[in-house]
Amino acid sequence: MIVQRAIVNRPFHTLVPTASRVAVSLSLVISLALLAPLAAGPAAAQGANPAVIQPRPPSITVAKVERRDITASVLVSGNVIARDEVLVVPEVDGLAVQEILAEEGDMVKAGQVLARLNRAALDVALAQNSAALQRVTATIAQARAQITEAEAVKVQANNALSRAQALRSDGITSADAFDLRLAASRSADARLISVRQSLAIAEAEQASSEAQRREIELRIARSEIKAPRAGLISRRNAKQGAIAAMAAPEPLFRIIADAAVELEAEVPEADIPRLAIGRPVDVTLAGSTQPVAGTIRLISPEVDRMTRLGKVRIALPAASARSVGAFARGLIEIDRRTGLTVPVSAVNYRRDLATVQVVEANTVHIRPVRIGLAGQGRIELLDGVKEGDIVVARAGTFLREGDIITPVPQAVPAASPAQARASSVN
Repeated sequence: MIVQRAIVNRPFHTLVPTASRVAVSLSLVISLALLAPLAAGPAAAQGANPAVIQPRPPSITVAKVERRDITASVLVSGNVIARDEVLVVPEVDGLAVQEILAEEGDMVKAGQVLARLNRAALDVALAQNSAALQRVTATIAQARAQITEAEAVKVQANNALSRAQALRSDGITSADAFDLRLAASRSADARLISVRQSLAIAEAEQASSEAQRREIELRIARSEIKAPRAGLISRRNAKQGAIAAMAAPEPLFRIIADAAVELEAEVPEADIPRLAIGRPVDVTLAGSTQPVAGTIRLISPEVDRMTRLGKVRIALPAASARSVGAFARGLIEIDRRTGLTVPVSAVNYRRDLATVQVVEANTVHIRPVRIGLAGQGRIELLDGVKEGDIVVARAGTFLREGDIITPVPQAVPAASPAQARASSVN
């Protein structure tokens, strides 16, 4: 401003442009133009620049520490098998299957006929045995009659010999007559021994024929293939017309005894000590959405050295017998209690220390905690927090102590129809 006033007050003839004066004047005008904004002060500069916007803290999903019922469980898987499988094999060889009376899926009783074998050859053998038995019975009767006759002849011969001895001592009879009486007596003795031996032979033949008859009758009885135990037929290999053989690679029928089936499941060795016989199990069969109730019946004492897995047998209801061989999963409840819980993802593990990130006044504070049971996507906290605390739902290393965040409540999943009905009843 001082410069402008000096120029105006000068005489007009002094303002006549010369080369040097024109250059000076242009430099002066440019300097004044550049200094004008600075002379306007800081207020004008702030008015020309836009306002500075402070950055918003990051949005982080948070969840509330809630008191809930929590269940610790072990998930196992395996195949459905028969508890006791009965193999039905023929007990006679060389007979053809004539009739099949049972099919797969049939419930049978103990002793029920499943199939019949062709017994025509056995019937012929039985008839032959009956004839042989009749013949030997007649032979025995004849031998006994001969024994009676031989005994009478012997008595007569002995009496004649006694009389001959008395007459010989008196000198009445001759030596030849005495010798004849003696020979007749000895012949009667030999005859009696012979017929008695014939009777013994006939009786032995009778015993043999009766034993053969019992064997034939047993083979005839075994020509009917019967169920040794009651249960469900799981497989039928018998085919009409096929020759039944005791040494066949496959049995005629397979029966699930009493229709009792089990889930043979594999369990990690670390979970085996937490199991107990009789503990309930929810088993879901392949292709089904509704679990069936089962119980642990057997815990194998052996662990596979390669897989480090043990085996458990879980008894299933009889209705599951029609799913033998199917894949199934089991959920074994280990423990259940009520406690303070957070989502599993809210806990951060660093070496042997578990921590959660508690949010207070939009500020993150890291707290060590002691964990308990875990299940249903939540984990129990035994200490370090209280009910109602807000924690970061997905703990991560990108948040540090004292960080400021914008909490976003975690979305609550919609209740299932069963839960809605239960809540309305309560």
